[in-house]
Order: sequence, then C-alpha cells, then structure tokens
Amino acid sequence: MSSPDEQDGLPKGWAAAELEHVAEVHDDLREPVNAEERAHRTGPYPYYGATGQVGWIDGFLMDGEYVLLGEDGAPFLDPTKPKAYMVKGKAWVNNHAHVLKGIDGLCENRFLLHALNHADYRGFANGTTRLKLTQGAMRRLPLRLPPPPEQRRIVAKIEELFSDLDAGVAALERVRANLKRYRASVLKAAVEGRLTARWRKAHPNTEPAAKLLERILDERRKKWEAEQLAKFAKAGKPPPKGWQAKYTEPAAPDTSNLPGLPRGWCWATVEQLTATASNGFGKRGQEDGSPTIVLRLADIDLGVISLASPRSINATADEIEDYRLLPDDLLAVRVNGSPDLVGRLVRYGGSEQPLLFCDHFIRLRLVRPEMAAFLRHYGDTSDARHFVDQNKVCSAGQNTISQTTLARMVVPVPPASERDRIVSETERLLSMATAIGAGLEHCLTRAARLRQSILKRAFEGKLVPQDPTDEPADKLLERMASAKAREAPAKSGTGRAERPRGRRADRTAAA
Repeated sequence: MSSPDEQDGLPKGWAAAELEHVAEVHDDLREPVNAEERAHRTGPYPYYGATGQVGWIDGFLMDGEYVLLGEDGAPFLDPTKPKAYMVKGKAWVNNHAHVLKGIDGLCENRFLLHALNHADYRGFANGTTRLKLTQGAMRRLPLRLPPPPEQRRIVAKIEELFSDLDAGVAALERVRANLKRYRASVLKAAVEGRLTARWRKAHPNTEPAAKLLERILDERRKKWEAEQLAKFAKAGKPPPKGWQAKYTEPAAPDTSNLPGLPRGWCWATVEQLTATASNGFGKRGQEDGSPTIVLRLADIDLGVISLASPRSINATADEIEDYRLLPDDLLAVRVNGSPDLVGRLVRYGGSEQPLLFCDHFIRLRLVRPEMAAFLRHYGDTSDARHFVDQNKVCSAGQNTISQTTLARMVVPVPPASERDRIVSETERLLSMATAIGAGLEHCLTRAARLRQSILKRAFEGKLVPQDPTDEPADKLLERMASAKAREAPAKSGTGRAERPRGRRADRTAAA
C-alpha cells in the first residue's frame, strides 16, 4: 500500500536521483584493443565489452568491484535482457561499456546493478542502426534510491529469488538440450532403418529399393528427353541428330566406405534422384512483369516456410515458369552467414498463388516427388550436416554450397512402402518434440518476464518490508552533497579515478 507521505510514486524514505549523484563514473579506466592486437597479447586477465567478457588479455586497467553498463551494442529496449553486469578483480574493459561504482555509503554496487537492469532507457539510448548511451545521457538517467539498509535487504531478496529462478531456468535448458538430442536420435534411427525394424520384419516381401532406383533412373532420362523435345518445339526447330546421346547418366555412389544398410535398402546420390536442379531468381527491381511473391531466407523458420510477411517482385511469364515452385520441390539454402543453416533442406507443400524462390536457394525437383519428405528429414541428420560442413565454401563471412556439391551427397534409399512408414513415424515423433519445445520456450519466456516482475516490485518498494528507523535517502543525499561541496575547494586535478598500477608496464610481470 502507498503511504500518504510518499511523493511522485516513491515509497516513503526513498529519493529520486540521477545516476551521476549516486555513482562514480570511471570511464577513464577503459581502453579498446582490437582483436588483431589481442591475438598477440593473450593473458590471464578478462577483457570485457558491452554485454560481457569477449576475450583475454595480458594486462589490466582496473582492480576491484565495478558495474559495467553497455554504451553501445546493449539491448537497451528489451526489458527481459540485462544491460549491466558486475566485474571483480583485475580486468580490462573496452570503450563499449561504461565503468561505474556506487558511491560508498549511498549506493551499493549490487543495488546499482539491479537498478540499471530495471531502468527505462527510452530517450536516453539513441541511434538509428545501433543504439548508443552516451556518458552525458547516462549521467542523467533517473534512479529510485532507498536508504542503504533497505538496499541491502532488497539485494538479498532479489538474489534469493533470482537464484531459485536460475535453478529453474537451468533445468529447462537441460530439457532443451535433451530435446535437441532426442530429435537427432529420432532422425538417425529413421534413416538407419531402426525406426521401422519391426515393420520390416513383418513385411519380408517388400520390393527392394534397388528396383525402385532403376525405375527412377529410367524416368529421369525420359524427363530429360521430354524437356529437350519441348525446348526444340518452342524454338521451332527439329531435334538434331544424336541429341539423345547428350544425356549424362549420373554416376553411382562409391559405397566402399559407407556403412551397411537394412535389408532391401540401397545408396543413391542426390543427382540420381533429382530431375533438375537450379539456382533461384536473382533479379531485384525490374519494371516489366507482374508482382509475384518470391521466397526469401527470412520466410524460413525452423525449416518451415512461413509467408507472414511476403515480398513481391515483378516477374515475366517466362520467369514465373522457370522459377515457380511445385509441391514437393526441395529447397537447399545455397548461401548464408550461418554455417549451420547453409545446405539445410526445406520442402515446399504448395499454394494457390505462384511462389518463386530467390537466388539464396537451390531448387531440387525430384524424379519422384513423393521422396521429398524423407530426403527433407535426411538433410537434418548428422551425416548430411557433416557432408555440408566438409564441402561448403566460406568467403567474406558467407557460407556457400553449390549444385555440383549437393549432387554428390549420398543418401540411403528405403523401399517405397517402408519410406512412407518412416516418414509417418518420424513426423509423429518430431511433432511431439515440437510441442514440448514450444511449451519449453513459453516457460523460458515466462522466466525472463518473472525476472523483470521481481525487479519491478523491488523498485516499487514492495519486495521487502521497510524499517521506519532507516535514515531517508533524500536526507542522506543532502548530507553527502553538502560534504562534497565543502571538500571541493580543497581538491585539485580532474577528479578522475587513478589508474591502478601495473596497467601496461607491469602487464608482463603481472601475467
């Protein structure tokens, strides 16, 4: 309940103060060292940046307990993420974090830490592409200050609750890790035939996959011939003599170093199973054509196509014909900054309106579209990811895989009826994992919000009981300001904190 003595929403005995009145600013104790230089200066001292430790170095700029608050690069507008953190002992900090220390007898360091992680940075952290909290803006940041004894009670209660919350989050993170291993285990069992071992035993007369592969190769050639005849017809020319001899039969995979497969299975390359492979639509802003939705990397979420915010581009009739996706087309991520995403497969389920695909993808149109779901799951297995990791090209921070490389990937092929059983069982198990994962993420989100709720109650004065004998914070502020004013004429110099000894000259000895 609010007391009648409270003013401006402050609990009784609390005071409103700007940060510069409750904390010392020690930004002179920081110095950036670029990554290239740090590579030659590794040592035992932590090197800190905007949101935490970013490396190690051979010297230190500070020795003690400080609160570091991001200057740029911190998530200022995300209330669920910390903007400040505590450091203790010998350390080096770059120029992406402000260095603060609560004024002795007025503001506890740990209280300052929680206050900064609860503060509202709107209007203080500014910028277009990267938010920045200048020292001037930081000094004006408003804080709610209780008496020091109440600060200590608040900090003790916050950290008790945070400790319980951290234990719960750690348990959820373990479940998340186990869920990831479970998904990998399901996929591995699926493509190795262990998921359908009983089914296979109960169906001994299933047609072997080798027979299926023979038909696929025959159909592949016939599709190629039909496409060539269509091109000749469109050009108004008769097929030239010997045109069929130009067909290239895909090479069979080298199975000498591959593991054994279940009875009735066989190995094949992606090229053998694919009728056509092509890179996507590369044009960006052309005037001719009609607006058509083009699938982008941003439209892929956890391997599933989501057109919540579609983007259209003008495309001609020929371009729509060339780049339109058909149901059960597979899309491989051709280029991406993340090595974990490049080479991932996405299965297109179809839509009423034409959907093109951009040049960040490779489209694989299978000879047998019904094989797309199985291959999509195989693309997430550890074997497929190992192949991509070993064969991708990395340049200028981008990871790329080519059509030629994907064509060489070797995949297991089960009999058709067993394949359908595998897909059904795999998707049943993975859907259960997805549902559990969604619940898990909801719990983790609630935990982050609960952390902010604890801080909100703390700075409303509702987390711990008040003690009427505590000296009001505004009286303490006044007394300390008067003492500071009396001391000011006797002081000389800039008033900046002295750098600790052993900064550069002693770094070798310190190491």
